Formats: sequence, C-alpha cells, structure tokens
Amino acid sequence: MPAIVLIGAQWGDEGKGKATDLLGDKVQWVVRYQGGNNAGHTVVLPDGQDFALHLIPSGILTPGVTNVIGNGVVVDPGVLLDELEGLEARDIDTSKLLLSADAHLIMPYHVAIDKVTERYLGSRKIGTTGRGIGPCYQDKVARVGVRVQDVLDEKILRQKVEAALEFKNQVLVKVYNRKGLDAAEVTDTVLSQAERFQHRIADTRLELNKALERDETVLLEGSQGTLLDVDHGTYPYVTSSSPTSGGASAGSGIGPGRITTVLGILKAYTTRVGSGPFPTELHDEAGENLRKSGGEFGVTTGRSRRTGWFDAVIGRYASRVNGITDYFLTKLDVLSGLERVPVCVAYEVDGERTEDMPMTQTDVHHAKPVYEELPGWWEDISECRSFEELPKNAQAYVERLEELMGTRISAIGVGPGREQTIERHAIL
Repeated sequence: MPAIVLIGAQWGDEGKGKATDLLGDKVQWVVRYQGGNNAGHTVVLPDGQDFALHLIPSGILTPGVTNVIGNGVVVDPGVLLDELEGLEARDIDTSKLLLSADAHLIMPYHVAIDKVTERYLGSRKIGTTGRGIGPCYQDKVARVGVRVQDVLDEKILRQKVEAALEFKNQVLVKVYNRKGLDAAEVTDTVLSQAERFQHRIADTRLELNKALERDETVLLEGSQGTLLDVDHGTYPYVTSSSPTSGGASAGSGIGPGRITTVLGILKAYTTRVGSGPFPTELHDEAGENLRKSGGEFGVTTGRSRRTGWFDAVIGRYASRVNGITDYFLTKLDVLSGLERVPVCVAYEVDGERTEDMPMTQTDVHHAKPVYEELPGWWEDISECRSFEELPKNAQAYVERLEELMGTRISAIGVGPGREQTIERHAIL
C-alpha cells in the first residue's frame, strides 16, 4: 500500500489532528516526521473527550495503530514521558509507540539558549515557543547533536554532553550572563529518563518500509504548516524543519516514490501565531470574532492566534510546493452568521496585482490583499453530514475555494468532534 502525507497548508494550527484521527481507522501506521513539542494537535473523540498532543502522533488514539516518532523529529525526553503518562492515565494504550534511534534529543542547554536568545533579540524576535527546538536542529546540522540511540551507550552520551557544554556554557555565562549547566547532572537526568523509554527505540526506517512491503498503509503526519517551512515559508519567521511533503521522506526514511497522496489541511479562514508577515490579518472586530468563535488560542503555548480571511494565494502556493492531491477544509462552521465572507484572491504589491506568492521577503511584507466577497449563511451547520445538507451559500464558498486553488476539497470540518466531518471524495 502507498504512504500518505498529511500537511498543514497555512501557518499551522489548521486542524491536522482531526484529519489524522479521521483517517486513523483506515491506516496501520501513523508517523510524526518533523518538528518537536513546539506543535500541538487537538483531537476530540465522539464521547466528548479532548486530547492535546504535542509530540506523540495523533494515531495514538486509534486502537491497533502503530505510531512512530521519526528520525526527523527532535524529542524532549521529559515532554515525551509526561505525554505518555497523561495518555496512560486516561486509559490510552501506548504500547505500540516506537521512537527512531536517529531522532535528536532536546537537551536542557537547548531550552536555556532558546529562551535567552529570544529575549535578547527583543523586537527582532522570531516568535519561537522557547522549547529548544531551533538550537537542537542547529546542533543536528552542525553534527554535534545528541541522538536517541546515544542513551544506549552511556560513555558516548557523557562525551557528547561534556563536549557540547564546553561551548554552550561559555555562551550562557559570558554572553547572556546566565548560570552554566553541569554536564554530569544533565547526563544523569537524561539516562534516568531513558530507562522509561529505551524499550521503544527502533530502526523505524526499516520497520516502516517492511510495513509498506506488507501492503500496510502508512500516514505521515507533519506539524506546523507550509508557510513555516524553513525553505519554503515566510523566512526568517519559520520553524527549523521542513513541514512540507518533501520533508516527509527525509524525516521518516520512506522513499518519495512510495507516496501517492498528499492531503493538505486548511482552515476556512487563516490564522498565525508569532511574528512575521500575514497579508489578510484583521485588526478589527471581525478578527476578534473569528478568534473567539474559532477558539484561536495555541494548543502548546496558549497564545492568541492572529486571524484573517481565507488566502487563496497561500492555498495555490501550498498546492504547488507540496503537490497536494486533496484538501481537508476545517472550521467551516466558524463562518456561520456572516452576511458576507471576503476571500483573498490575489495580492497588490507596489501597485501591481499578482496571484502568486511574491518572490522576496520585502514584497511579502508589503503585499496587500485583493478581496472577493462571497455571500454568507446564517444556518448552524454543525449537524450537517453531507455536502448537500450545507446551505447553498456554504456550498458555493467551498466550490469557489476549490476553483481558486485548483485542487479538490475532499473533506470538510463542521465542528471539533470526530464525527463532525463531511467526506465529499474518498481519500483512501
């Protein structure tokens, strides 16, 4: 069977957890392939229980599914253990969770440096979550990182931590006037934590490819979103990994030829957390209403999300960069009660209209949205279970977005619950 990639098509927070959960009973494996606990996926089960997952794949809530934290993920051992403990306390079976031996570990010095660096940048800050994600990826690329497999060899782990802190402590003490960290204490803490997860460590590349050879279906779950990709996002206000579909192969060890479906997740409007350009951002009552109605507060940070109207320029860009075959449009219900619903169909940059993402950072910052207004609807659509049950204007809104993006919308979210989903086309 093929591998399926699920990605965010905006700036994250699109509802990827809901989409993963929707497909959960149709797949045998769910893989998280990049990012760390700077992301959060919320899943609401039919019984009303809601789960906020930050590191563990959303497939953990579907019985029988094997979940994998892939080699492209950076893992905070303490967060992993806390999340496992929280799930087990709520009677969720976590026995089928595997952890790639090649995933990198977020160490205490990564978190310390992340926090002081962001404060030091002041008005130039990137808007990170301060969880050590960026510094961990920096060490990975600099080839001085600590990998999960290192906890299986105490001698190597101690050598790596000591070598890292020779430099990191210089930075913390002499640059930022902070207290240095003790290498032995850091190592002992990680080894103690590892005793509780080392039985999960595996060659996940091998296991995933064996699963595909057995005709099992693998779902590759990205975190964040396309516009936060370190290469294809609104740099420098991006994450430190590749949430796009191209990152799925690198972060899991599955060859790109195995991937046949790329499912992009979009909100029916747009949100963003942290700093950076946002052409359709609203600073008025309409933006506040979207924030309140949509519950737009970060799962991981609790920060208020910036809100704006739907941006079809971004949708087209995400389709092109990721090779998206299907879209899942979430939170359509949030737009109920609006008389008119604006949609950004193009940008105006220095007096010229463009329907494509501007090439330069400067032009993105200066881009002004060109809107087309669509008629709204007043009906509550949270109980709709087929496309035909939606109000005519809601149907027209979905069809217009499809037309603007050039990619079909195969599923629609009309509420947070697992069952509050309309499937228009088969994804699997």
